[in-house]
Amino acid sequence: MRLTDLRLEQSALITKIDCEEKLVKRLKALGCLEGTEIKVKRKAPLGDPIIVNFRGFDLALRKKDAKNIFIKEA
Repeated sequence: MRLTDLRLEQSALITKIDCEEKLVKRLKALGCLEGTEIKVKRKAPLGDPIIVNFRGFDLALRKKDAKNIFIKEA
């Protein structure tokens, strides 16, 4: 399952981040690690970007990047 598959206010646990190395490093520096709970807070009208919440703060992600974050339901 991918992060883009979550509905609004639905939570899940991150299992894998599979995107370009620069983005992986940035997300990990922010605390977006495997096993972290993540929740979709809002989606733009056309679905891009999406606002997610993890570790107490909100982060906007492009849809193409969010597709590369794999999750499992919490």
